[in-house]
Amino acid sequence: MPTTRRRPRTFVARLDSCPESAPLARYLLRAYLSGLPAGERYSDTAELLLCELFANAVQHSAAPDDCHIEIRFALVHDRLRLEVHDTCADRPTLRTPTLDDEHGRGLHLVNQLAERWGCAPRPGGIGKLVWAVIAPATGPAAGPALVTV
Repeated sequence: MPTTRRRPRTFVARLDSCPESAPLARYLLRAYLSGLPAGERYSDTAELLLCELFANAVQHSAAPDDCHIEIRFALVHDRLRLEVHDTCADRPTLRTPTLDDEHGRGLHLVNQLAERWGCAPRPGGIGKLVWAVIAPATGPAAGPALVTV
């Protein structure tokens, strides 16, 4: 019997590029994960990382009001891949915030909690996509690890 490879089940949505779209992004991720076997094993970490990536896209993209931020979720084997696409070509960089900085810690969370993450130009167009791969949490009460930044 030939072995068939299952294609990843991908979800894609385009949301307004504004902070008010963040709750909708979280809701869509929760709905996506609720349809997956053991989707709850990704939920806490995935929701936190999606919020950070989405907030960065809103804050740093100087897009006109009619542009959107695209979010993508896909389960590939047992890893959840999150992508956030925006129109800004500037790549995110980890920086060391001072104690007085009100921003600048989000990528540290992504760096600590994601199995891997990175950035690439958007296929065929303007801007970039930032992605993060999340391993399933282990244990019944597993959630994101406490990170001190």
